[in-house]
Amino acid sequence: MPRATSQKFARVHEPSAAALKSKGEAVGNRNPLFNTERFGQHILKNPGVARDIVDKANLRPTDRVLEVGPGTGNLTVLILEKAKQVTAIEMDPRMAAELSKRVQGTPEQRKLNIMIGDFVKADLPYFDVCISNTPYQISSPIIFRLLSHRPLFRVAILMFQREFAMRLVAQPGSSLWSRLSANVQLYAAVDHIRKVDKANFRPAPEVDSSVVRVVPKDPPPPVKFEEFDGLTRILFTRRNKTVHANFQAKGVYKMLEQNWKTWCAETGQMVEDGVDFKQRVDSLLEETGYAENRAAKMTVDDLLKLLSAFHDIGVHFA
Repeated sequence: MPRATSQKFARVHEPSAAALKSKGEAVGNRNPLFNTERFGQHILKNPGVARDIVDKANLRPTDRVLEVGPGTGNLTVLILEKAKQVTAIEMDPRMAAELSKRVQGTPEQRKLNIMIGDFVKADLPYFDVCISNTPYQISSPIIFRLLSHRPLFRVAILMFQREFAMRLVAQPGSSLWSRLSANVQLYAAVDHIRKVDKANFRPAPEVDSSVVRVVPKDPPPPVKFEEFDGLTRILFTRRNKTVHANFQAKGVYKMLEQNWKTWCAETGQMVEDGVDFKQRVDSLLEETGYAENRAAKMTVDDLLKLLSAFHDIGVHFA
C-alpha cells in the first residue's frame, strides 16, 4: 500500500483486559485492538448512523471518494457500495491492515486504495466527494486543507466534535460566531446534518459529535486566504470589542505600516515622509462606517468590504 508520508509508527504494547481492570480502568472505554487514543480516533460502531452519513453524500456511481480516518472501515464498506473508487487515508498501519483484510477477496477490493500516513501532508488524488469521521486533532487542518484543494470537490460530509461543528455553521451575532466560522464560510456553504451521541463510538469520547455538509463556493471568491485570515485574526482577538479598539492592540499599526511600505516598494509608490499611518487607518475605519462595529456581529460580506477598503489604500494583512 502506498504511504502518504515516510513517517513510521512503533508498535505500542497494549495491556491486557485483566491488567486494565486491576488498574481500575474501564475496558469498555478503550479499543482492545488498536491504540485509537494515540491518533484521536473514535470508531463509529452504529451501522444506522454510518448508513445515514453515507446517504447524506448522495453518491453517484461515477464518484471518486476521499475518506479521511477510515479506521476499521465501517463507513468505507458502505461508500464502496455506491462509489466508483475510494481512497482512504489512515494514520495507523494496523487499522489500514484491518481495512485491507475486510475487503480482501471481494469485488470492492479493486475499488479501494489505502494510503498510510498524515492526511495534512499527503498528496491528495482527484476526488468528487469527501467523507470523514474526523480524528479530533486534525479538525481544523482538514477543513482548510480541503477548501484549498484544487480542483474543487462537489461536497464533503464531515463529522467533528459537536462544539467545533457548531462553530463551523454559526451565524454572525451568535455566541459561536468566530474567526473559524468566518474563514470557512468565506469559501463554503456549511450546514448541520445531524447530532451523533457519544455512545455511538468505541471508545466513547467525552463529548457528542455532529455531522456537517460542506459545499465549496464555485468559483471561490477572488481573495487570498492569508489576507482575509490576517484581518480576522485582528478582529476576533476580542470579538466583542469594537473594530477600532482591536486595531489599537499592541503591534497592529506597526505591522500594517511595515506591510504598507513593502507594498509601496513593490509597486513603485513613493513613501512620503511624516505620514501619520495610525491616522490613515483610523480615518479609513471611520469612512467605511466599521470603526464602532464588533466582529461578533460582522458578516463575511462586511469583512470583505473592509478588507477591500484597506487594499484600496495599499494596506495589506499578509
